[in-house]
Amino acid sequence: MRRRACAILVFSLLLAVAYITAQTPQADNFRQMSIAAEVKGLADPFKGITTNGVVQSGLFSLRSTGVSTEPVRKAATAFLNALDSGQRRRTVFPVDDVEWRKWMNQDFYLRQGVSFQEMADSQREAAFALMRAGLSAKGLQLSRDIMKLNYTLGELNNNNFVRYGEWLYWITLMGEPSRDKPWGWQMDGHHLIINYFVLGDQVVMSPVFVGSEPVIATSGKYKGTSILQAEQSMGLRMIQALDEPQRKKAILEVSKTANNNLAEAFKDNLVLDYGGVRASELDAARQKQLLEVIGEYVRNMDDGHARVKMDEVRRHIGETYFAWIGGTTDKSVYYYRIHSPVILIEFDHQRPVGLRHLAVNPQLPDHEHIHAVVRTPNGNDYGKDLLRQHYLEHPH
Repeated sequence: MRRRACAILVFSLLLAVAYITAQTPQADNFRQMSIAAEVKGLADPFKGITTNGVVQSGLFSLRSTGVSTEPVRKAATAFLNALDSGQRRRTVFPVDDVEWRKWMNQDFYLRQGVSFQEMADSQREAAFALMRAGLSAKGLQLSRDIMKLNYTLGELNNNNFVRYGEWLYWITLMGEPSRDKPWGWQMDGHHLIINYFVLGDQVVMSPVFVGSEPVIATSGKYKGTSILQAEQSMGLRMIQALDEPQRKKAILEVSKTANNNLAEAFKDNLVLDYGGVRASELDAARQKQLLEVIGEYVRNMDDGHARVKMDEVRRHIGETYFAWIGGTTDKSVYYYRIHSPVILIEFDHQRPVGLRHLAVNPQLPDHEHIHAVVRTPNGNDYGKDLLRQHYLEHPH
């Protein structure tokens, strides 16, 4: 009996060694890929997304919004208090640290901070409380559903929960939660990135990246979970609602065979000119419809600050452009972009990656893999322009 037990133990150890050995080359490869992405993506100092390489000044100002940030400050403090000293050291960075810019959608990326995977139940609840305070109910639901669908992706890859899983998401804090000093938090993981900057009662929530593959779980633990269906249909209804001359201006290409998003990870200094149809050429009904599409993305942040952001968007509606790539039927795959001096939104049907083995045509985009990005152009992603102005008034 003892011999049999020893044999089983030895066999188990050999399996563990074989697994670790098999994983090591992949882990080393992921590390090198992460380093390479950072070296290339962070080679230049932050400027911000522009139309011509020059930041349009005077768009953002230090002011009171009248919307309290006390709930998110208290939640962030409680989250930090829930961490042990080692976790806290790995999680907190200076408010002006380059860590803000170190995020990536891909699952392989090596992230900083504390992961949901390693959190105790009480710590996890504190992390969700932080998200609940900073996001709307809609935004929190979207975030949780993306996490769940990452588990679904693991199920569809022979239960590979080492690479894909519900808890493979990391939180970092920049600065210390404060009533009057700048600070913020970041969530980073596969298909879910939230950057949340706070200064007084002002909030900048960008860059934001949301997506999934699949976007609808048709089986498994989270069967029935779906995301980005409203964003998908609202964009399509927008292009369909334009008259023929407007649609002709909006459509940049009628064929979509590749991924088209431009403002994803390490694209902080993207130069992207306006394209498509300008909202000033649309009637009041179509402008209202365009604002509703924008609102679907903006309303992922807490309700009060979402209203503040939408007021900012409305002030520049005449300078807002709507662009389209792809077909315009319900079965079409497509990309659309909404771009103004103060907001950039991209929605993109992507080629299969994690589900290539199940795709009808793995070379073409499909409805099961979607990426969406929200940016603040002209230097205010991560609240950078507000931080710049704050340092001018309060040298550090």
